[in-house]
Amino acid sequence: MSTVTASNPIAGTILLQRLEGLAALGLGVAAYIWLGQSWWVFALLFLVPDIAMLGYLRSPRFGALTYNLVHTYAAPALLALSGLAVGPLAYGLAAIWTAHIGFDRLLGYGLKLETGFEHTHLGLIGKARRKR
Repeated sequence: MSTVTASNPIAGTILLQRLEGLAALGLGVAAYIWLGQSWWVFALLFLVPDIAMLGYLRSPRFGALTYNLVHTYAAPALLALSGLAVGPLAYGLAAIWTAHIGFDRLLGYGLKLETGFEHTHLGLIGKARRKR
């Protein structure tokens, strides 16, 4: 990761966003520990939100839509809220989901732009980043 300079003032902001991802990952895992639910379930479901990438098979616009709907913190927050009616299972799933999103942000995978999978709100990723 680059350092903050006069020519690159957003590097500090990107670092803060990645630290925010680390915090969300930590909170999701801590909540899951507190709930005392199965770690096998955690391991099995941790990467499930990435199935939303299949939307890219249809088009970049649809792929960005499906990916972003599943990779925003609003979705697991609503699921956790439903836990008031559904019970502890919803809390556990929300904790796994939050941990997944935090992990993605920590790695630099942000919400997708319609211009392509490698264009995120955190900057370029993958091959697009290496070409710069």
